[in-house]
Amino acid sequence: MKILVFTEKPFAPAAVKAIADTVNASGNELKLVEGGTREDFVEAIADADALIVRSDKVDRALLDHAKALKVIVRAGAGYDNIDLDAASERKICVMNTPGQNSNAVAELVFGMIVMMCRNQYNGKSGTELKDKSLGIYAYGQVGRNVARIAKGFGMKLEALDKFVDDAVMEADGIKPLHDVKELFANNDFVSLHIPATPETRNSIGYDLVMLMPENGVLVNTARKEVIDEAGLMKALEERPDLRYVSDIKPDAAEEFEHKFASRVFFTPKKMGAQTAEANFNAGVAAAEQSIAYLKDGWNKYQVNRF
Repeated sequence: MKILVFTEKPFAPAAVKAIADTVNASGNELKLVEGGTREDFVEAIADADALIVRSDKVDRALLDHAKALKVIVRAGAGYDNIDLDAASERKICVMNTPGQNSNAVAELVFGMIVMMCRNQYNGKSGTELKDKSLGIYAYGQVGRNVARIAKGFGMKLEALDKFVDDAVMEADGIKPLHDVKELFANNDFVSLHIPATPETRNSIGYDLVMLMPENGVLVNTARKEVIDEAGLMKALEERPDLRYVSDIKPDAAEEFEHKFASRVFFTPKKMGAQTAEANFNAGVAAAEQSIAYLKDGWNKYQVNRF
């Protein structure tokens, strides 16, 4: 069977080789398209049995051309770039690769936090993380790695996740919360790891951010869609002590940077998973999951239903 890897942002060469070796060893055929156009995607997917993507958009119109497709694997945790309803209607299994990028994202969280605490290294006196409080919004794989690293800095930890039992957090030394307002009001730093869903889109805005303690820092390595940009901008205007950092440029990035200068920071592109290790791990996991599904229907990480 044919496994298509289509990526606008290519995998690292070592990951590509490992993916190819994995697919070839299984007796399947690999088709690799890197940096292709939409037209290339339409053409390549026509006879593919499996599809591996990163952040590439897989919508209903594209799937109309995927007559043989049985499984899509997103090499990463988030999957809002894939139309799950359209895939389900066509009986196409969609999976992600949870945990493969988690440490990379968590390390970036602290890279940005330390940078802001030290005033983006402008030579002026900054602050330390020891004994500061960190609120983790969503205690999944990334959130747990964030907690692990935070303990090394000597931080106080709280987390909010309605899908995780309090006992799990307590066993990790985390204080569980059940009110998002409390999470923002209690913590010097809030790190977002929630998915973009109808419930969470535009949910982080003025009212929540204004609850943060003096010199609060909001960190977003989740999705830009969870931020109410107008509300966040208003909060930053009214509270010159607040700061915002993200590995996802907001739509109004230029306005944020013009108005708030050193109080905001955005990476040029989404970089949470941009490490050689995460790239390799997610790519190989996606290949292995594609092969397992084609062979015997293995679907442990399926995110849609049909």
